[in-house]
Amino acid sequence: MLRFISFGSGTSGNCYFLYTDTSSVLIDAGVGLRVLKRKFLSYGLDFRMIRNILITHDHADHVKSIGSLSGDYHIPVFATRKVHQGIVRNVSVRKKIPQAYIHVIEKDIPFTLGDFLITPFGVPHNSLENVGYIIEIGGVTFCLMTDVGSLTSEIKNAISRANYLVIEANYNLDMLQQGPYPDYMKKQIMSDTGHLSNENCGKAIAENASQGLRHVWLCHLSETNNTPAFACDDVKKVIEEYVKENPLRNFLLSLPVDALSRKIPSNIFELK
Repeated sequence: MLRFISFGSGTSGNCYFLYTDTSSVLIDAGVGLRVLKRKFLSYGLDFRMIRNILITHDHADHVKSIGSLSGDYHIPVFATRKVHQGIVRNVSVRKKIPQAYIHVIEKDIPFTLGDFLITPFGVPHNSLENVGYIIEIGGVTFCLMTDVGSLTSEIKNAISRANYLVIEANYNLDMLQQGPYPDYMKKQIMSDTGHLSNENCGKAIAENASQGLRHVWLCHLSETNNTPAFACDDVKKVIEEYVKENPLRNFLLSLPVDALSRKIPSNIFELK
C-alpha cells in the first residue's frame, strides 16, 4: 500500500513523505530535524524508514535541514546538479550534505529508487533550478510540483498523468494585490518565475487532469495572501466554470480537492 504524509507545506518549511512497506522517499527537508523526528514518532513511524531524499530546489524552506538529516542518518540525497550547487551556496544550510550522499539526477531522465520509478521535470521558479517529480509504483502515479512560476508543457503533461497530485496554490489574487507586500514583491510573486495563483492552479487542473486523477492536494499556501478555504474555493470555482463550457469534463466536479497545512501534519493518506 502506497501512503503519503505532508509534514509541512509553505514558507515555514516543506516536507513530504511517500512510502510503502519496502520503499520510501522524503521530498524536501525544510522542516527542523528535531521537529520532524517528533512528527514521525507521533505517527508511530520509525525515523529510519527514510531511505532516500528528493529535493525540488535550493530555497531554505525546502532544504534547511538537508545536511543534518543526510549526514546524521546516512541518507542519499537526489537533486539536479544546479540544485546541489544551490544547496552548497545557501547560507541557511549550515551543515552541508556529505559528498558520499550527493546523487545527481537530470530532468526528464527516469531513475529508480527501490520500487519507485521517478521522473524529474522542470518547474519555472526564481531559484537556481526547480523540479517536480512524477513517482510511479504498482500502477499508481503520484505527482508533486511546488513553487510553480508558470505552466509549461512538461507541467501540463505531469498533471495529465497523475492519479494523485500535489500542486501549488500560493495566493488569492485579490488578497495579494490588496495586501501589505511592496509592489516589487507582488510583481515577483505574479511573474513567470514566481508562484502559482489559486486561479491558475484551478485552470491547470481543469484543462489537463485525466479521469484517472483521484485526489488533489493544494500546497505552499501563502500565510499572508491565502487561506485554505480561499484556495479550495477558488480552485473549485474555476473547475466548475470550466465544466460549464466543457461538459464532457464533468468528472472533475467530483474530484476531492484539499489544502495542506503550513505547519500541521496531514493525515496518512492511502493511495490506492
